[in-house]
Amino acid sequence: MSAAFDQITQADDGVALSSTGEARDFFALLKPRVMFLVIVTALGGMVAAPGTVNPVIGFAALLAISVGAGASGCLNMWWDADIDAVMARTAGRPIPAGRILPSEALAFGLTLSIGSVLVLGLVANLLSAAMLAFTIFFYAVVYSMWLKRATPQNIVIGGAAGAFPPMIGEAVVTGDFGLTSIVLFAIIFLWTPPHFWALALVKSADYARAGIPMLPNVAGPAATRRQIVAYTLVLTPVAVLPALMGFGGLIYLVVSVVTGLAMIGLSLRVLKVTEGEPANKAAYALFGFSILYLFLLFAVLLAENGLGLMWALPKVLG
Repeated sequence: MSAAFDQITQADDGVALSSTGEARDFFALLKPRVMFLVIVTALGGMVAAPGTVNPVIGFAALLAISVGAGASGCLNMWWDADIDAVMARTAGRPIPAGRILPSEALAFGLTLSIGSVLVLGLVANLLSAAMLAFTIFFYAVVYSMWLKRATPQNIVIGGAAGAFPPMIGEAVVTGDFGLTSIVLFAIIFLWTPPHFWALALVKSADYARAGIPMLPNVAGPAATRRQIVAYTLVLTPVAVLPALMGFGGLIYLVVSVVTGLAMIGLSLRVLKVTEGEPANKAAYALFGFSILYLFLLFAVLLAENGLGLMWALPKVLG
């Protein structure tokens, strides 16, 4: 984090100002929308895993995973406060807006990180706790402190952090992880670039002002659009694998195919429409639908495996 940013949290005499943050500001540090997706994907890994877990232990583990995800988001906001302050999309966040001190955010994030890992280790097992600790480290240190400001492939490599929750979820249930959660990892990993690059196309000026080497700023919008289509074309067949492997059923197959075709159509529109406001609308449409796409895939897995709505197909793989 830029040392210059600390100056906005200090009075003229060098004494730190008091925080004006409310509970909702601390909650905002946890990136609640990201936390929600983590809960859905981690729970998807738990219910799709070969085995069962005590509901109380499962709930406590899921809570620890979600808190750990929020903690990594908080540490990300602490580190990125200097660039958040110059980006229109993020300038209103609690730290750059001056409602919460950087030192408070750091302490809050570290406390939640340590607490969530310890709780998960106590209620579940050491493997799931170690994986949660690694996920927090990967997002807060590898992605936020290194990749984000160093390479236009920041989203590709850093996307692994957001793809680990299903593997943690399976580890909670089985004490291990296998092909089930690896496939779910692959779906989220491949989903991340087209999702974020669609937004980056619209916000490229913001990223340029902050000095972040997002792909549109480094390789150009045309190359970014081609990459979005390429990742989407790989993602959509991979997203069908749960149905072919037996932990997704008929409903999942239909939803994954229909929404996958919609993702392809929206990505092709981003490739085709390249000028002015129509181009921004096309990118926003893909960005917004991609969130719904991932949510629907995991929601259907939850319904089929957790609510007994599975109409199993003949197992093709696995």
